Amino acid sequence: MKTLNQHTPASQHGMSLIEVMVAVFVVSIGLLGVARMEILAKQSNVEAIQRTAATQLAQQIITKMRANPSQLTAYEGQILGAGKLKLGTDCATKTCTSAELAAWDLYQWEQALMGASEKTTSTGTNAGGLDSPRGCITGPAGGVVGEYVISIAWRGKSPMTNPTSTTCGNGLSLYGTNDEYRRVLTLTLYISNTGA
Repeated sequence: MKTLNQHTPASQHGMSLIEVMVAVFVVSIGLLGVARMEILAKQSNVEAIQRTAATQLAQQIITKMRANPSQLTAYEGQILGAGKLKLGTDCATKTCTSAELAAWDLYQWEQALMGASEKTTSTGTNAGGLDSPRGCITGPAGGVVGEYVISIAWRGKSPMTNPTSTTCGNGLSLYGTNDEYRRVLTLTLYISNTGA
């Protein structure tokens, strides 16, 4: 009586080491592709969160400016986000003049840009806000009536091949040698000095 496997050639006994290595290589390439897609998705998510935060911050200062139209010149030309503004009169606890309120608004806006309301528990450093933010407000000469531009710049997670031409935050080493990491949100609006 013959057994079935007595004369089976060696090539038919199962997978060879080369076949196993090729299979492992193919699976590894697939897993690397999945990991790369996950990294790109996370970067895109961070970029979207930063852009959303910048939009909310721009709307915040627009609301403050519209609420204090007699002080539009006090808001113009400010470049914020470096932590250089000092707290003057605390308008949250005291009654302020229009000029003091404008200074308070700018201080609060700079703190919001830097994420000062969200601190890490271990180090006490800012955990929220934008990455390396700069806020710029430009308007018509004298700030009387007209078009205002609110720009917020921050550092993105990946370089861009064609960086934005907006001047807010340009030329700072924070955003790379050619501003390739600089992201800018710009809103243009009309504000009159009568509060319209």
